[in-house]
Amino acid sequence: MNNFKNNQLRYEKKYKINLLSKAYVLQALRMHPAGFKKLHPDRSINNIYFDTPNLKTYHQNVAGIAERKKFRVRWYGTDITQIEQPQFEIKYKQAELGGKHVHKIGLFNLNDLENLTKEANQLSQTDALLQPVLINTYCRAYYATSNQKFRITIDTELKYFPLLKGNHFNQNYYQEEGVVVELKYSQEDDSSVDFINRFLPFRQTKKSKYVTGIMYSI
Repeated sequence: MNNFKNNQLRYEKKYKINLLSKAYVLQALRMHPAGFKKLHPDRSINNIYFDTPNLKTYHQNVAGIAERKKFRVRWYGTDITQIEQPQFEIKYKQAELGGKHVHKIGLFNLNDLENLTKEANQLSQTDALLQPVLINTYCRAYYATSNQKFRITIDTELKYFPLLKGNHFNQNYYQEEGVVVELKYSQEDDSSVDFINRFLPFRQTKKSKYVTGIMYSI
């Protein structure tokens, strides 16, 4: 599990906001004394999550296992079927710290995930057999302090496409209401995070889009 140097690990604090709008969240950031500014234009994120047949990754997350991995393929774009520059990601979790390995992969078709699954298993760095179990999409906005030590992402329009009953893309999906906010910063800046948290009017929660999507699916 020690595949990351300490300076590559970061904290990811999550806030699932159910009863407030994205506009409210943006207003809170504008008023924050740390001076959060838009980092770059919003973009749509698409993921295919992989897990074992018995959903080991899902169950480890639900159980709160301190050290665990998550496997996904990610690409960007508002049309989920137009796949450009996909990458395979292995996300590592070590208690509250996280990091990831990223591998560029070849293009694929959502209606035929067999070759993609083979490639995922070759890159997974695990002996466990992985299979595609979930697709999700959302729109992400990016903000950061002027020194970019603290970044906040705001995710809306969350949709989940189950693959548990067949590994072909199906247009049927579940939509999750609310806003997901993530505060991200390096391990070395943890001593300064209290100032950031003091002016965020949100309560930190446990939130995994992967877990949410699987719960919709089973």
